[in-house]
Amino acid sequence: MLRLMLSVCLIVLSQDALAARPEVVVRLRDHLFHPAKVYVPANKKVKLIIVNEDEDPEEFDSFALNREKVVFGKAKANLFIGPLPPGRYPFFGQYHPTTAQGEVIVLPPGEEVPDAH
Repeated sequence: MLRLMLSVCLIVLSQDALAARPEVVVRLRDHLFHPAKVYVPANKKVKLIIVNEDEDPEEFDSFALNREKVVFGKAKANLFIGPLPPGRYPFFGQYHPTTAQGEVIVLPPGEEVPDAH
């Protein structure tokens, strides 16, 4: 009985931890990332959801994040990044590197996302 209770507690805690994980959506449209600057908190694992609104596939690529993922046209893909220290981590589209460019900006604890206006 004790094992069952512990298992249930671990499952509930795991689900709570997953629910609390930050998520960021980045869209590919006309071979551009929107937004091009993605702000995430330091020292947290983040789910990056890439939605490709173009007909053509694109490969999300980042040497700084050590990630690459092909996202087919009219499809989406999930990537997990972090936990990361504060800093800037560029990314680009492998198939359209001159236009599809962006950067993950990891904010130090307590720092707010800059106002876009």
